[in-house]
Amino acid sequence: MSLEDKLSGWTAPSSDTEKDKQDRTERMIREAINSHAPFDNCSLKVFAKGSYANNTNVRSDSDVDIAVECTEVQYWEESEKGNHPPGESYEGIWTPAKLRAELISAMEAKFSGQVDSSGSTAIQINSSSARVDADVVPCFSFRYYMNNGTRDGTKIFKRDGSSIVNYPAQQMKNGTEKNNATNYAYKKGARLLKRIENAMADDGTFRELPSFFMECLAYNCPNHVFSHSTWTERLRAMLFHIWDNLQGEEPDEGRWVEVNNCFFLFHSGQKWTRKDGREFAKAAWNYFGFE
Repeated sequence: MSLEDKLSGWTAPSSDTEKDKQDRTERMIREAINSHAPFDNCSLKVFAKGSYANNTNVRSDSDVDIAVECTEVQYWEESEKGNHPPGESYEGIWTPAKLRAELISAMEAKFSGQVDSSGSTAIQINSSSARVDADVVPCFSFRYYMNNGTRDGTKIFKRDGSSIVNYPAQQMKNGTEKNNATNYAYKKGARLLKRIENAMADDGTFRELPSFFMECLAYNCPNHVFSHSTWTERLRAMLFHIWDNLQGEEPDEGRWVEVNNCFFLFHSGQKWTRKDGREFAKAAWNYFGFE
């Protein structure tokens, strides 16, 4: 098999069989929530997020992330004091602890013996022969008030009381727009980087890095990088751009962003660094013997 054939194959999404398992997993989680009586009088939005929802997943990272957003409560923050007047306090039953407890109960009723709720954030549903692993994430509606508008996302409370904010709708919108602008090459490129990372981690060539980081590295490559006629040329251009543009310290302007375009890709709270990106690109370049 030629290198071009191998790289082209690595751009493909999950197999039809794997996709069926992912879809079945999502459907069963929805059924568990819909049949759980305590949720009858609770307004919930249940949706897939992450690489499965954005069609950038590969077989080795084929788990399903399902957000369960309680819209009974909206948390909010503001970029500057005075952007939003405080609203009325919520006095209902749907606290972070209550939502999590009811979701655990619903999942255990549907997936007896296959639920792991010991994690700090998600409720894990273990895979079976007909399903893939799944993370069920309890969260609440969130709105960020800025000088020039608002931004809607979700607020996730961890078991230790800390919280994080996600913007899954923005990630999906931006990824789709970039995919369209690159003649559908961006998401293929993201899957290619993920499979390269998996292959190098499996054979000990390079350390394991998060799948979402690979997706963000692809997202920060300019559209013209994806305009080459072969995947060998596109990969070379992607890796060179990543390596060349992540030299030195974080700049004041032109900083790389997550796919949601709501957070910078590199800051002290991230699980990765500019050095990780540089070294991944160099290792991948050498992995294929590029000159």
